[in-house]
Amino acid sequence: MQGYIIDIKAVKDDDLIVTLLCENELISSYRFYGARHSNINIGYKIDFELEKTKSSIARLKDVIQLGFPWILNSQKMYAWQRYLKLFYSHLKELEELEPFYFFLLDNLVLKIEKQNVYRAILESYLLLLEHEGRLHIDFECLICEIEISSNLSILRGFLPVHKECIKGKVFDYKKIKELFLSKKTINLNDSEVENLFEILLLGL
Repeated sequence: MQGYIIDIKAVKDDDLIVTLLCENELISSYRFYGARHSNINIGYKIDFELEKTKSSIARLKDVIQLGFPWILNSQKMYAWQRYLKLFYSHLKELEELEPFYFFLLDNLVLKIEKQNVYRAILESYLLLLEHEGRLHIDFECLICEIEISSNLSILRGFLPVHKECIKGKVFDYKKIKELFLSKKTINLNDSEVENLFEILLLGL
């Protein structure tokens, strides 16, 4: 099996509970501590086997890390790990998953190799919002429920609001509308991209 590590929790004696986002399910598994074990971390894609135990949680074994070409690029890896951590709180109540999430991350790995990591992640997130029916292209303000037609602010979940309705960073309306419709960051400058990335980190 293959999956992306989206959460790691330490338990007794340096053992770990590892949560994996796989093609069709979220898997929580037990990882025994030991010097012979390969290194694992949030954001890693691994090939693995599960061993049934007397416990309700299977044991993670025969782990092979499936590396990315950019895995030693600290800036890209840090941004990637911060994004992947958000998937745990977003999906943790589910057991069965649509393949969409797994392949979204597969495609993002390829994009990060060639593209600015923040831009790649933002474009990935917009596809996620669209897939879940949460991309608000009607541009109705969440606070006052009146249509937005000029510069605006963005809340967690990329919810648009009038800049007068909340204190926050202000974005160009035309740029954000183009971003939401095209799912491309090409018309945004680096500062706008970084500001949107910080909003993304508030939660999926």
